Amino acid sequence: MLKYFLVICGLFFTTASYAAGQPQLLGEFGDWTAWTYNDGGNTICYIASTPKKDEGKYKKRGDIYAVVTHRPREKTFDEVSFVAGYEFQKKAPFTVKIGNQAFHNTFTDANKGWMINSAEDQKIVAAMKRGSRMIVEGRSSRGTQTKDTYSLKGFSNAYRTISAKCKK
Repeated sequence: MLKYFLVICGLFFTTASYAAGQPQLLGEFGDWTAWTYNDGGNTICYIASTPKKDEGKYKKRGDIYAVVTHRPREKTFDEVSFVAGYEFQKKAPFTVKIGNQAFHNTFTDANKGWMINSAEDQKIVAAMKRGSRMIVEGRSSRGTQTKDTYSLKGFSNAYRTISAKCKK
């Protein structure tokens, strides 16, 4: 239950500003959870997960998670975002590795990171569907290197669930 609370709280800081709306659980799928909520008449759907393993020489770190969001009214689908649990080093991209693919086209702002554009979002989502684990490596504002390992178990089913609820 704590995992869900952290994901819900954190989501409000990872994407555009939302009006008050209560997220509704669509289901749990392996290591991923699917949610939807209504933002002033706009249906928004997202899936989220926390890492199975987080590594780095840090003393304290906040919440860490990955999110994929659909906003059909805005015609935004497959938006991939990460919350690092620390302030990213300025202008230092992070890296996402899935299988033998590495994604470097990223940008950060404070403790959040995204792919550079929707084409990159689509590439990483396709890799997430095929993969079994995802590694996100970043650097904090203090220079600490981190490595977060996510399971992709259940990703495809969770993704299909939000895609059915928030259709293109």
